[in-house]
Amino acid sequence: MAAAVYAQPGSGARFDWGLAGAAELGRVCAALVVVDVLSFTTAVEVAVSRGMRVHPFPWGEQAADYAQRVGATVAVGRRRTTPEQPWSLSPAALNAAPVVTDLVLPSPNGSAISAAASATGLPVVAACLRNARAVGQWLLRQGYGSTDAPIGVIAAGERWPDGSLRPSVEDQLGAASVLDALAAGAPGGLSVEAAMALAALASTPDVPAAVRGSVSGRELVEGGFAGDVDVAVQLDVSDVVPLLYQGVFSAA
Repeated sequence: MAAAVYAQPGSGARFDWGLAGAAELGRVCAALVVVDVLSFTTAVEVAVSRGMRVHPFPWGEQAADYAQRVGATVAVGRRRTTPEQPWSLSPAALNAAPVVTDLVLPSPNGSAISAAASATGLPVVAACLRNARAVGQWLLRQGYGSTDAPIGVIAAGERWPDGSLRPSVEDQLGAASVLDALAAGAPGGLSVEAAMALAALASTPDVPAAVRGSVSGRELVEGGFAGDVDVAVQLDVSDVVPLLYQGVFSAA
């Protein structure tokens, strides 16, 4: 009985962190939303909005082999792009790169969570600040958000050097933006955890400034990738809802 409370029962929209949180909510929810603002789900939104199909894949050298097997292009690390290989986890780079039909997009957080969540067979949606409202509205139109068909919103977070989860400002605010879109329309209401995430959003007067000033935002800016942050902090500029089906994100 005690273990059941971790699934936040009795609510239509629930919130948790990382791979473990996705596994827990994946047992009981009818749909999952993955949020990795800097930068996986932002990159997915950008790519899918340009007509690409995105294959999530855990970070590793195996990504190139997998891409070859499925006939896709593989994205590389931000610092490994070349004129011949311009596709990477950088949303700014994906905005400018040639459109390919299929793109394997590896990352250690959002991509790994998405790949694992797809094994549940549940609908898995990629959300970011750019499409949070569209995602929330789409889920409600599909009939999710009741206590019988709850939605699990997962903030991916980052990693400490030892591999443990580092909760991140940008993913909490991104997840809360989805929850904000669900709050009024989800008949099952919000779990306490979801409501507390939403409270953080309500107390943040300037979300783009908060993301830019966060550890993750500053890390990218200081690393020369301020353009990625600029793309990621655009609020509700997209109606695209990337839906993971049979291991591939495409527009719902």
